[in-house]
Amino acid sequence: MGFITWIIFGLLAGAIAKLIMPGKQGGGWLITIILGIVGAFVGGLIGVYVLHWGDIGSFWNFRSWALAIGGAIIVIWIYEMLTKKN
Repeated sequence: MGFITWIIFGLLAGAIAKLIMPGKQGGGWLITIILGIVGAFVGGLIGVYVLHWGDIGSFWNFRSWALAIGGAIIVIWIYEMLTKKN
């Protein structure tokens, strides 16, 4: 995938993950893109190195989306825990 495709993929994965996550997360669309890209990377690492699913580089692959959204949920949760106000 190209760089622009990864940004679009990260934005969509981050947006879907924010919709799935309960509560109100801070940050706008830039934070969503960043967390989505990081989440896609984390999900890809989990898929390749933990689940041994091999290459998951296709944009239209269901596993790519599932891992990216799952990774984004994990990253958003960590971000929420680090920025949570008591």
